[in-house]
Formats: sequence, structure tokens, C-alpha cells
Amino acid sequence: MTETVNASASGTWTLGDLTVNRLGYGTMRLALRADGGTGDRDTAIAVLRRAVELGVNHIDTAAFYFNPRLSANELINTALRPYPEDLVIVTKVGPGRDPSGGFLPQARPEQLRGQVEENLRQLGRDHLDVVNLRIGDGLERGEGSLADRFGALAELREAGMIRHLGISNVGLAHLDEAQAIAPVVCVQNQYGLAVRREDDELVRICAERGIAFVPFFSVASGADEEPVDVVARDHGVSPAQVRLAWTLHQGPNVLAIPGTANLAHLEANVAAGSLRLSEKDLARLAGISWLDGHNPAESA
Repeated sequence: MTETVNASASGTWTLGDLTVNRLGYGTMRLALRADGGTGDRDTAIAVLRRAVELGVNHIDTAAFYFNPRLSANELINTALRPYPEDLVIVTKVGPGRDPSGGFLPQARPEQLRGQVEENLRQLGRDHLDVVNLRIGDGLERGEGSLADRFGALAELREAGMIRHLGISNVGLAHLDEAQAIAPVVCVQNQYGLAVRREDDELVRICAERGIAFVPFFSVASGADEEPVDVVARDHGVSPAQVRLAWTLHQGPNVLAIPGTANLAHLEANVAAGSLRLSEKDLARLAGISWLDGHNPAESA
């Protein structure tokens, strides 16, 4: 791995006409910690500013990332505005939360404009770079048609409120349906070395169509197993860095948005963008069992 830590070492991809480094940053953990606790505001602001210093120019967020004391969008606004010219902020709509934090049903098409306007207000923007329509609840893959909701966002794109559109928590049928309505620049699904590997084919199809595939929970997915530990020891890195490097290795269109509220973890995540896995490493990792389907290595 290189001594100088910078997200540019991960390579670049384009979201429509916006170029981003493939190693980005997800803000969910700034407001929604895995242990249910509330983070520190000053630390969160420092993490965001350090991410940009390290070359991160792709930040993932949502208006529903908040706890009683902290809002991810407000933290982004405070830490980074006025925004660097090359910074791309990607948000998502569909789910919602009431002021007390309770999750609301999926937004109806006519409610999506309000969610877009909420993100605009919180971020202090006159347009949103990329908006993902997220369907389904929790980590369950969304089902049914997204045409009405995606069509509503396409109208907001035509009105200039949104620059580019993506979809989240979806399958190939959803991608086909969305592309028939408006251009899709990214697909954001749960995916990682040991989980949701049924999306291997969707990753490939997205690459063929010039669409970014953006996994979430790619580091947290699955327990570390011996092959991950062995590869990590061989390179002198952490298992989490190996998982991130594996994620980026899945294709030039695959981006990573690991989230953390810890400065040291942030630097380690960005450093993983320069970690190159050998064929031997990849062969070792191919034997790991995974969830929600069969291991493709078994039928190769």
C-alpha cells in the first residue's frame, strides 16, 4: 500500500457527468451508530473535513439519517459548506422518519418532492447531485413496480432539482424498469464478500451499461473468516481493509462508501483504496461461504 493516503488511489468512475473517486464515504454512522448510541458532534465534523482532505469526493447521505442530537445532512452542511467544486453528494429518498425518529411507510409519488426539498434545505443546495430512490424496508430487497415513484423523480430531474438519478435495494427488473423512464447512474444495494453475492450478475450488467454499483455494508457484512485474516496478515492490513479492497476489485464501476465516526478508521478505509489483491489472494477469498444464495465458486 502507498505511504500517502488519498482516495484517488482507488481510481475514478463517473456518475453521469460527475467524476468521483471510487473510495467514498457514507454518513449513516455519524447519526445512527451500530450500538444505538449518539456520536460526538465535533468529532463528526472533523471526520467529514478529514475525508475531503484525504481526497474523498463522493459522500452518501439521507435526510432520515438523524438521531435526537445529530443530523447527517446538517453535519455535512456545517462541515463542508461552501462545498468543494468536485464534491458529489448523493442522497436517497423513499423511506422517511417522523420528528421523533419513527420510520414512516414508503413515500408515495406525490410525497417525493417534499423529501427532495427536505434534502435541499438541510444541505443548503439549489439542486441535488444524485438522488437514489430506495425501495423496500430495512435490508429486505424491495419488490413490485417502482415506475410511479421513479417517474416522479424523473420529473424533478427535468425541473432541475436533481442532476442524476439512481435506485437502491433493487433487482435487475427494477433497473430495466427505471432505465425505460430516465437515465440511471448508480445502483446501491447491500453487497459484500460474504453477503448478497447473488448480485454478482447485477454488478456485471451494471458495468456493461456504464452504471455504478455502490455496495452498502460491504465491510460489516459477514463475520471474518480465516481466508480474510490470512490475506490481511500477508499485506499487513486489517480484515476490513481486505473486504474493501475485494469490493473495489469486483469491477471498475464498483464504488465503496464505508462509513465511520472514527478518524483512525476513516484513514484506514481510505488507505484500502490503494490495496491491490493478487490472484492468490482472490483465489483464497473465493472459498468463503456467503449468505442469501450459493457460492459462485462452487459452480465455476
